[in-house]
Amino acid sequence: MEQKFRYLDHTSDAKFQAFGRTMEEAFGNAALATASLMWDVETVAKRVRHPIRIQGKDLEQLLLHFLGEIIYLFDTEMFLLGSAEEIKIEKKSEGYLLEAVFLGDNNSNTYNIFGEVKAITYNEMKIEKNNRITLQVVVDI
Repeated sequence: MEQKFRYLDHTSDAKFQAFGRTMEEAFGNAALATASLMWDVETVAKRVRHPIRIQGKDLEQLLLHFLGEIIYLFDTEMFLLGSAEEIKIEKKSEGYLLEAVFLGDNNSNTYNIFGEVKAITYNEMKIEKNNRITLQVVVDI
């Protein structure tokens, strides 16, 4: 199995790179990396579906808003992400549109919450397109 993401050293926050054959796959793996800083995504039941529709003026803003939605849903609905699926990214005249479905569970008392991501940042954010897509993100913990 190909590596989905890896954490990198950072002095005060958390930093990771997420990988994919496509931009959609890399965004999905970035969602897993973000959620994995707070809970074990492998243990989260996929009982609840949250359709997501995000816009951004560029791919960096789109990524920031997409990952921010994980934090927002946890803070407002106690929703724990188990996976991000059906991800579609479309280039529009005014920027980018992303549609996806977050699968997970609202029953956060059932799971071990071991961390908190406060915010997604533009600090050191990179999107590289080579043989595969690499997204680099720093999050405020």
